[in-house]
Amino acid sequence: MDNSLAELGDRLRSLRARHGLTQEEFAQLAGIGYKFYQDIEGARKKEIWLSTVERLAIPYGLRAWQLLTPDMPEDSKVARKAPSSRVHRR
Repeated sequence: MDNSLAELGDRLRSLRARHGLTQEEFAQLAGIGYKFYQDIEGARKKEIWLSTVERLAIPYGLRAWQLLTPDMPEDSKVARKAPSSRVHRR
């Protein structure tokens, strides 16, 4: 398993817990599937797209790079409205 994906999963879990959200609630806010989010947080995904990291950052008012740096962002907040869906289906 790629260590950076495990670290991302840990960071997402900590942020979600800090804001009192369930996995399902956060997945809805991020506009991604609940099971897909579970796999990201549980570090079961072998790779994810940068656009997915961006979707994970937006509900917390963060930028993608802030989720990928070693330091936990302190200035996160939760947008309680789901972002507009711009998912590209293939």
